Amino acid sequence: MSDSETEEPKQTNEPIENAWAMKIPAFKPEDNPNGLVEESSFATLFPKYRERYLKEVWPLVQQTVAEFHLKAELDLIEGSMVVKTTRKTWDPYIIIKARDMIKLMARSVPFEQAKRVLQDEIGCDIIKIGNLVRKKDKFVKRRQRLIGPNGATLKSIELLTDCYVLVQGNTVSALGPYKGLQQVRDIVIDTMNNVHPIYNIKALMIKRELMKDPKLANEDWSRFLPKFKNKNISKRKQPKVKKPKKEYTPFPPAQPESKIDKQLASGEYFLNKEQKQQRKQEERNAKQTEAAKKQEEKRQKDFIPPTEDTPSAAKKRSADVDDNKLDVKALKAKLAKANKKMKKA
Repeated sequence: MSDSETEEPKQTNEPIENAWAMKIPAFKPEDNPNGLVEESSFATLFPKYRERYLKEVWPLVQQTVAEFHLKAELDLIEGSMVVKTTRKTWDPYIIIKARDMIKLMARSVPFEQAKRVLQDEIGCDIIKIGNLVRKKDKFVKRRQRLIGPNGATLKSIELLTDCYVLVQGNTVSALGPYKGLQQVRDIVIDTMNNVHPIYNIKALMIKRELMKDPKLANEDWSRFLPKFKNKNISKRKQPKVKKPKKEYTPFPPAQPESKIDKQLASGEYFLNKEQKQQRKQEERNAKQTEAAKKQEEKRQKDFIPPTEDTPSAAKKRSADVDDNKLDVKALKAKLAKANKKMKKA
């Protein structure tokens, strides 16, 4: 081994440009020789349909956690899984990793995948998607969009993020490196917010290609990435006649005039009963006279004779017709000349 490989990473207080490139030193038993002071335990429930599978793989679970000096118990009566620390446990964070492992197993993740959480560079994320969409049918469609036809979309997400992803019920379980878990969470949340996963998948593929080019390492990549445009249009029918909005005024509208106000303005209020009746009768007679006049005009409309042309206008029209007449004799002479030329030729 070279000296550069055996050297431990230097600890600095300066800001780091790329934290993902940092190598975290491994935590060894020598770093904690005294062990743990208190015993810790975590329990989680599992559904009835997982009982048979867990019963079969539980010896393997106990064997795996025993390597890290942990205990695992399966309670089939209560339907729960428990992990505990022992006196020999030296890693304080391994119990959290074991808790994540049994949580994933309760959510239908196979044991072969779930045991990977116990590694230092591997983590897990359980994304709750049940409350992101209100309507049930929309939720089912968007969840199916995340899976894709025959699981193709889910498989492409796994290949690009190096994570194992399982969609189960109202949750999405992800398992893999921490950077990949961030990408999976972004894709899942965007999909449930009606952004198709193909946009994020394309962006990840483009980023992967751009990372290979050292010339573009320090440049802005936004011009290469696909941009999502929301094309959803409101399906609510717009009214045919739209009322224009009135200008806002802080003052309330003027109070409409009452019947008494109108009578006071016209002077009718001060008339006695007989005068009021006489006035109404006059108005009624005036309306009847106007209606009778209109009706008479309508009846006499068919008997009104049409307007005839004056003698001067008739003479003008006949003169125009004479001017437009053709000269038949001249036309015959032209045709005879044309025939003679044709015969000579």
